[in-house]
Amino acid sequence: MARRENPEINAGSMADIAFLLLIFFLVTTTMNVDSGVSKKLSEKPPADYVPPVIKEKNIFEVNINRNNELLVEGERMDVKNLKEAALAFIDNGGGEGKIENGVKTGPCTYCKGEKSESSSDHPNKAIISVQSDRGTEYGTYIKVQNELLRAYTELRNRLSKEKYKLSFDELEEAYSDDRENEALKRKVEFIKASYPQIISDAEPTN
Repeated sequence: MARRENPEINAGSMADIAFLLLIFFLVTTTMNVDSGVSKKLSEKPPADYVPPVIKEKNIFEVNINRNNELLVEGERMDVKNLKEAALAFIDNGGGEGKIENGVKTGPCTYCKGEKSESSSDHPNKAIISVQSDRGTEYGTYIKVQNELLRAYTELRNRLSKEKYKLSFDELEEAYSDDRENEALKRKVEFIKASYPQIISDAEPTN
């Protein structure tokens, strides 16, 4: 009696099909990208570095506790009101600016704040200190950072429109399209220097 051979299935073509399907899904599938806040970490200072003395009035304290409650300058505040409070602090212009290259910046001529002696001297001295708790929800932290960035964006857009008849967003977009344009570069740098984003993240509390 002849021995019956086991039937075989040619799997070569199936492997090719599986490979093509894999490539198809890799090309067509969209991947979720984590959102967050762009941060540039500061470089480690030299061993002989002496930190400058900062007046208390030039520091805007923002605290987020483990219950996701916001305390601004020691007082409870809703996140939706944070932008206006930050605007008033940054744009106060109550004194002299930094000394840069041995030259004092002088008073802020473009600030429209109350010029209160108890608030920041100048936008280039105004420091926003954010301290969260290790139990703070990430979403709350992002909301706080977003409101602070909105305050800087509003001030930069206002000054840019006054000087160049363009919002700062439009100015940056124009410069990104023409990186060789020195005039646009100087304008962008001027607005950034006029309202520098000085947001410091303090060590989280336990």
